[in-house]
Amino acid sequence: MKVRELAEHYELELGALYDRNEAKALFTIAAEKVLALSSGKLIMQKDIDISFINMQKLLSILNDLQIGKPIQHILEEAHFYGLVFKVNENVLIPRPETEELVEWIISVCNTQFLVNSFESPKKLSMLDIGTGSGCIPITLKKHLPNIQVTTLDVSADAIEVAKQNAQQIGVEINFITADILTFQSEEKFDIIVSNPPYIRCLEKIEMHNNVLVYEPHLALFVSDENPLIFYKAIADFAKTNLKPYGQLFFEINEYLGEETIEMLAAKGFSNIELRKDMQGKDRMVKAGVLMEEV
Repeated sequence: MKVRELAEHYELELGALYDRNEAKALFTIAAEKVLALSSGKLIMQKDIDISFINMQKLLSILNDLQIGKPIQHILEEAHFYGLVFKVNENVLIPRPETEELVEWIISVCNTQFLVNSFESPKKLSMLDIGTGSGCIPITLKKHLPNIQVTTLDVSADAIEVAKQNAQQIGVEINFITADILTFQSEEKFDIIVSNPPYIRCLEKIEMHNNVLVYEPHLALFVSDENPLIFYKAIADFAKTNLKPYGQLFFEINEYLGEETIEMLAAKGFSNIELRKDMQGKDRMVKAGVLMEEV
């Protein structure tokens, strides 16, 4: 079978779960991995024959895709901000929206804190809460090597994945296994960032089945009655543990932007900024701690 024929077979067999463009993209990801070809070379070599061994590998991937298993879990890797992360059922698959949060933090660090400048007066510290695969803290450390990064997660299994990713990508990070709802520390940070669980149970109906079945609910869902439970806890922690001029960054539920802003304002945070993601959804918040309350 030729590359073009197998691509068409993917589109046909995945039609019940994915639209045509999604099916094409899934084949491209699978073929790039198995055939070790770039997407451009796949297009140029669409009429080459696929070996029997590679054919079996690609058909095995197709079988997993047909039962709804995410391609990232099948290949055990996900791409994020130009890096490749190991992922499995213990961590969330990194999303493009989170790349936008990382981009925002890098921009603030380079302009406000001058972390990559000779003008920077001190070494900055950052805490990531809810590390999962480690995509946020590891990417930030990779691009901001002068910052000391600590990351925390309640799941020991997630911490293990994040440690493997840090070693593979070549960055040094401090890891803590703890629950932010009860965690306390004397350490002060210049930046605190979190992408905590924020999806209400009532929103499950909007979600693709492969997320509901294969991704960890611990990292996804909160109760309908108290959807900001982690944001409130992290905000309280930040009030105590942010340094003067410190910044708090959140990825948020698109439906709870105003509620998140109101909560932060009620707790005394200043210069609160809400940003939309590439799809025009409320997705990120930045807030500063008031000087007199540090």
